[in-house]
Amino acid sequence: MYEEILYDVDERIATITLNRPDKLNAVTDLTQQEMRHAMATAEMDEDVVGIILTGAGRGFCAGVDMGSLSQIQEAGEISAMRVETDLERLEPGDKSMGPDFASGYAYLLTVRKPILAAVNGACAGLGLSIAMFCDLRFASEKAVFLTSFAQRGLVAEHGNSWILPRLIGPSRALDILWSGRRVSGEEAVTLGIANRVFPPDELIAETRAYIRSLVETASPTSLMHMKQMVYRHLMLDLGPAMKEINAIQDRSVRWPDFQEGIASFVERRPPRFPPLHPDD
Repeated sequence: MYEEILYDVDERIATITLNRPDKLNAVTDLTQQEMRHAMATAEMDEDVVGIILTGAGRGFCAGVDMGSLSQIQEAGEISAMRVETDLERLEPGDKSMGPDFASGYAYLLTVRKPILAAVNGACAGLGLSIAMFCDLRFASEKAVFLTSFAQRGLVAEHGNSWILPRLIGPSRALDILWSGRRVSGEEAVTLGIANRVFPPDELIAETRAYIRSLVETASPTSLMHMKQMVYRHLMLDLGPAMKEINAIQDRSVRWPDFQEGIASFVERRPPRFPPLHPDD
């Protein structure tokens, strides 16, 4: 079905693997369309609780494919890299999150399920942006995070000027953007770019273990609302955010998830939460 990514579902975890290892998974327009389609497929699958995004081979994603960059340079516009595909048009994410999340990889913030980037190697340029717009980032000890925008005469592209300061603060973001220096997996955790770092051969297993813990203990509907609240409230003052929090809290006590959460606690057993119900 896909040419430049792999898609697999196992133990209620969807894994999307960028699959151009000979190019360090540098993305083409086809890669991006296939990834978007796979995200929507995972989101619609009731059996899927969480999503892992990773790369095949030595890299996570080295940015935009050089062939695509040449097309852009020659034409003088980004649309020159776009291609037509036969993929069914599927739109991932919750459009009720609003137009602020409609551009670029900000759509990942609206996908109704947790997305974990398992950064196994080079994570550069657009690849950095893709990873930053995932909900959590688990890094290999061999991971390297970097930008090269200033060194190519470009700017903080792909939403990095918005997401990086929110993750690590303005001065640290400017250091990474200006210098283009290489940030190791261990430093990435110290800075706040990555959440955890693991030996290379443990990265995927540990990332899967994290999502399996959510499968076993957390309500999918609670996970969705928490994700939406966190990102939506980045745009709001405290007063409006608190108003929305209180409204959702009032609704949540009527959910079957709340009843099951209480029952499983009282009966001292693992919870059996219902599938995601996004309209409640």
